[in-house]
Amino acid sequence: MEIKERILEKAEALFWKFGTRSITMDDISRDIGISKKTLYQHFVDKDDIVYQVILYRMDKNRENVSCHISTAHDPIEEILLGSEMLRQQLSDMNPALMIDIQRHYPRAWEICTEFKEKFILESIRLNLRRGIEQGLYRSEIDVEIMARLRVELIRMAFDTDVFPKGLAAMIEVQIQLLHHFVRGILTEKGSIIYNQYVQKYQNVPASTTR
Repeated sequence: MEIKERILEKAEALFWKFGTRSITMDDISRDIGISKKTLYQHFVDKDDIVYQVILYRMDKNRENVSCHISTAHDPIEEILLGSEMLRQQLSDMNPALMIDIQRHYPRAWEICTEFKEKFILESIRLNLRRGIEQGLYRSEIDVEIMARLRVELIRMAFDTDVFPKGLAAMIEVQIQLLHHFVRGILTEKGSIIYNQYVQKYQNVPASTTR
């Protein structure tokens, strides 16, 4: 592995665990086992590292989402596989990370915003359209409104004013919001398939109301 990619992976792990504000260039170089001189040969400063870590992560996320889309049997499994990917990423993420980036690293936050607007939203729109075409999602839903609602539900789970830290783990909040969203758009046919999948992906009880 090239030294720059190794730095990005190690820095990402530190940021995910501790947030960005408490991690210094000294911490990064010490964790990797390289000198600060070597670190500065690849990155201008900490702002540059945060920016490139987020760029690196968003590229990986695009690859992972595309892989899930290609392997899913239908739009319902696709969205549940996406939830599993999100669960894996959030399991060791410091809840303050995204807030820190938004407040203190505008270049990195711009990458997050662009990823949301140009990739996540479009992926959800396509999923909703395919689900409607296959009779799994209700035909009367407004695709644009529901796509933006889904994105806002993801964002909301990070908001400690809405969901305080002691209330529940962030990943549990994400799971509950996802399945609330999915159940609201399913047809009867979709509900049957959905309940089969949640027996496979054991991260939420199957619906008892459909």
